Amino acid sequence: MAQISAFKSHMRAGGARANQFRCVITFPNGLVANADRAGTKSEFMCKSASIPAAEVSDIPVFYRGREVHFAGERTFQPWQVTVFNDNDFILRNAFENWVDGISHSDDTGGVLLPSAYQTDLEVHQLDRNDIVVQKYKFTDAYPQVVSDIALSWDQNNQIQEYGVTFVYNYWTKI
Repeated sequence: MAQISAFKSHMRAGGARANQFRCVITFPNGLVANADRAGTKSEFMCKSASIPAAEVSDIPVFYRGREVHFAGERTFQPWQVTVFNDNDFILRNAFENWVDGISHSDDTGGVLLPSAYQTDLEVHQLDRNDIVVQKYKFTDAYPQVVSDIALSWDQNNQIQEYGVTFVYNYWTKI
């Protein structure tokens, strides 16, 4: 027989809440003007984020007609955030400058050293009192996609949003 009190006793502090998080985006100083200001602002303007999946690929091998499975390499899915836009465009400009620094839009140039465009990013899971209960660090990250901003005359009472997709080498819990 299922007991509600037993279930509740295992749900520490009422459970982790999806809306209790903070993104820590560190912009590369050499590519982004106002990198520190943009980083501080990102903690407030990131509307949504994710804790990405980590997968271990499967290596199927046939042995006498049966499929036998072995663990392959671990892969990490991109990290996606959704950002509110405001009229100073600090964050939007920072992301666009970061991408442009990697690959210039007006010529074939860009920074060559990964250390010049890759940074470590974090997402913090918070409890309801803003205490960090879990941290994830994305090592050697950079934006792969800065999505469009939809504009429309019929979008009343809405604040602009756009997505940013980051690729990185791996994530760890810190």
